[in-house]
This record gives sequence, C-alpha cells and structure tokens, in this order.
Amino acid sequence: MKYVDRKGNLTIEENSQDKLLRRLYTDWGGRLCLKILVRPFVSRLAGCFLDTGLSARLIPEFVKRNRISLEEYEDTVYHSFNEFFTRRVKEGARPVAAGDRTLISPCDGKATVCRIGRESRFYIKETEYTAEQLLRSRNLAERYVGGYAVILRLTVDDYHRYCYVAEGVKSANIHLPGKFHTVNPAANDVFPIYAENTREYCLLKTEQFGAIVMMEVGAMLVGRISNLHKQPRRVAKGEEKGCFEFGGSTIVLFIQPGRVRLDYDLIENSENGFETIVRMGERIGEQKLPKRTGKASGTTRK
Repeated sequence: MKYVDRKGNLTIEENSQDKLLRRLYTDWGGRLCLKILVRPFVSRLAGCFLDTGLSARLIPEFVKRNRISLEEYEDTVYHSFNEFFTRRVKEGARPVAAGDRTLISPCDGKATVCRIGRESRFYIKETEYTAEQLLRSRNLAERYVGGYAVILRLTVDDYHRYCYVAEGVKSANIHLPGKFHTVNPAANDVFPIYAENTREYCLLKTEQFGAIVMMEVGAMLVGRISNLHKQPRRVAKGEEKGCFEFGGSTIVLFIQPGRVRLDYDLIENSENGFETIVRMGERIGEQKLPKRTGKASGTTRK
C-alpha cells in the first residue's frame, strides 16, 4: 500500500492482511475459497455473529493489531464487536470545514481521484470502469462525463461513519445487489470490484456543486450498509448519512464537469499512484466559478 497524508508524508507498507488477500486473489486455491467468501450469505452470517455478546471478546486484540487509538472516541462499554466497529468519535473530533463553497470528505479513508472520460470511462489502478457500470444507468452516467470520480477506500482502522458532503436535497436511495469482494487493491487488480460489489447510492442536489452521486460500496464481511435516510429530504453539510458495519468499505463520489475544483494534492497523488489519507469533514475541493471573460459589461472594443 502506498499512502500520502495531507502534509506530504509518504507511507509504503504491506501488512499480513494485504499479503493474505493478495494470495486469495492470485492463487488458484485462494480463488476457490473466494467463490464462497464473496457470497452475500457469508457476510450476513458474519454480521449476525458480530452482533452477539460473544464477539465483544474480539475487541482488545483487534485494537492492538490495528494500532487503533481510542482517545478520540466516546468512552463507553461495547456489548458486541459491531457496536465497537460503529463507535462514535467525541464531539469536535471531526470538524467540518467551513464555507458554502467548500466540498468536504464524507468519511475517513484513502482517496483516489479519477477523471471520467469518453463513454464514462475511468481507471482505478489499471482496471477500467465506467460510471454506467456502477450506476446501472446510462442516462445518469452521461451527466458525469468530463467530471471526476473520487474513490474513498476505508480500511478496518478507519472511522466507519460517514456524512453528507454538502447541503442539498438527497434523492431516494437506490440499492444494487451484488457480491462482497474485498476493496483492497489486491482484488482490484483481478476483478472490477466496484462494479460487482453490493452498493447503494443517492443523488445529492446542491446549489454550489450540481448533482453529486454519493455511493456506498460493500466489501468482504461487511454485514450491512446502514443509511439513515432512505427517502428524499433536505440535508446539511456534515450531517451523518450512515455507517458501515464490520469490514473495509468504499464511498464513491461522482462530480459533474465544471462544478468542483478538487484540491491539487489529491489529483497529483492519484496521478503518481498514491492514495491520499483524508478524514471526514476535511476539505477536498471548492466550487468552481465560471471563468471571467475580462470584458466589462456594456463596453465595446475599438
């Protein structure tokens, strides 16, 4: 894994989980196991166990292995592993970047920015996707040609609650059933995971940024994508949208062309093959204003 934080500090690492997943997706024996592991009933069973009191015994070792600092989280007793996994941060631990023209990250995660080209194509690493594949709607996908896809990959040590990126009116949720591949890059080298995985999205209509697609993508052993608001309603920037239960997960934003100027470091890091570490509520871009013509209104050149 290759990460860069917002200060430019670089981390290159491959832990035991990365190695195991790479073997699952590249070894013939591992692929036989995958045929079972990616099925929805496996994630449902795992989710049921992680809701039980027995699963709470897993918490101390999980915290230690993933080097999770609990100082920024609320002090409480967790009665199951999923209660711990969906824990809340203390008030003020995820401040929302101010300003109506500021677009924020919906979650903690590792961000990759992709330009959406002709026929709605974009690439994550070397794997080709189309917005139409992810949305299962050609008409909707065409609205984002020339814009951006922002992929925010959450790992097990991240905060797994997420929020709305701007003020606006959200549509009803669209649920797209599918499989549950891991969202680790090891899987993306082999399968078009974001087009195959179970996912759910809504359209967030905003005054400053146009219509933004906010999509949650499930992953291996994610028991549930739990969105709070299923039907249309007005929402505030930074308002909680939902949470993922156990497992790594992903949020994908589709941004229309000419509406947002994404922060340069996100684009540059993505072009260099690095994911950028971001936190929920942090600025990731700003409203893109129309270009000035340089002509004063009501005047003519001689």
